[in-house]
Amino acid sequence: MFRSTARYWREIPERYRGEANKSAKTGKVFFPARQVEPGNGNRKFKPVRLEYTGEILTYTVIRVAPMGFEKIGPYALCIVELNGGGRITCQLADCPLDQVKIGMKVRVEFRKLMDDGDEGLHLYGYKVVPE
Repeated sequence: MFRSTARYWREIPERYRGEANKSAKTGKVFFPARQVEPGNGNRKFKPVRLEYTGEILTYTVIRVAPMGFEKIGPYALCIVELNGGGRITCQLADCPLDQVKIGMKVRVEFRKLMDDGDEGLHLYGYKVVPE
């Protein structure tokens, strides 16, 4: 088994519903949700849903893909600043690699990420696509 099934189930609220939390003290959005805010020790948060649009903050092209992603390489891996706060790291889909650029407007979509072994689960999550 490539990935822990228990871990996969624990991540479902974040992965499938975009659940994050917002600091009651500073207003920063954290994804994945945190229990303690870095820098000030704040423990008061309010649950929020992420907005599924944003722009590429930075990216890299993965040419030698890690185990589980060999069939889809090369691909772009991005850090996206979401409108409404929060950042996510994810793959960019449906875009030629030579057209990827910093500041590109993207939206988050629910997509298949990988298979967990030859007979395992189909793992789904989020990727971004150009708007």
